[in-house]
Amino acid sequence: MPWFKIDDSSHSHPKFVRAGNAALGLWLRCGAYAAQHLTEGTVPGVVAQMYGTAPQARKLIAVGLWHEHGHDCARCPQPAAGDYVVHDYFEGGRNATRAQVDAARQGAAERKARSRTRANRGRIDDDSAANRDRNAGNSAPNRGRTAPHFSEETAGQAGVSHRDPVGGVTTPQASPKPSQSVTSYGSNQQASPDGPQIAEPVRPLVDAMTAAGMSVSWELAPAEWLLLQALIERCGVPTLVDHAGGAWQGARTRPRSARYFLPGWRSLPTTPTATAPAPGHGPNVVPLRAASPSTTDQRVRDGLDLAARLRQQEATP
Repeated sequence: MPWFKIDDSSHSHPKFVRAGNAALGLWLRCGAYAAQHLTEGTVPGVVAQMYGTAPQARKLIAVGLWHEHGHDCARCPQPAAGDYVVHDYFEGGRNATRAQVDAARQGAAERKARSRTRANRGRIDDDSAANRDRNAGNSAPNRGRTAPHFSEETAGQAGVSHRDPVGGVTTPQASPKPSQSVTSYGSNQQASPDGPQIAEPVRPLVDAMTAAGMSVSWELAPAEWLLLQALIERCGVPTLVDHAGGAWQGARTRPRSARYFLPGWRSLPTTPTATAPAPGHGPNVVPLRAASPSTTDQRVRDGLDLAARLRQQEATP
């Protein structure tokens, strides 16, 4: 913003003293007008009439603070008829020319633009770094996952809980290693290396969930596959799908993993008519331990014992 500058010793200058306060008020207001509108010292006659009186303007001309049209001062430009010009407006560089003000404004605009560009580039770099960190953190749990092999010899290990106080199925202690999936697709279908591998006894639930429009990830730990098989036997696929549908509709955001439904499924009561689907017999299928003919609870205990045995084998070098 341009300024109308006044020397700090001008209060005692002979011209100021002879002009008097009233005329100096007109001189000051019109000088500020000239600085704001970049007239380079020219004071339009209509502005002078608006801010002061004709005698005040004549006083300024008489003491040499203003010039009117036809003046003979070699240092000051000639104003149009009816206008005035401030004497020595540019003397000592006190006041800036229009070109100087325009150049200063353009320089300031360019500096602001460069500053905004650097700030935006910094934010983009920060966002990119944060995205890389998030992606690295998301991919870390997926490194080194392999499919375990089940066999009859891995069953029978104790040391894990079987039921909670309300009679629901409990999940065994989490393995310290990354979760693994179970390979079980069927005799005429190979497991995809890029997608999750579905345990064959749980495939009816996976297919029913997908058909109902609930597409989620089935990357689960071995113990979770065994838990799902036990839940299918206890409640039946229709009951599990119906309960998952209610949870799906009530979720604030769409669930991404089948693990989201496990707590709700575990709380469901036993359905008397629920039966377990027959396991597949393809070359990629290794059957899980057969259920005890007595109760589904024995099946759950055997599955949890199997998961504990697998974790023990994984921890052995």
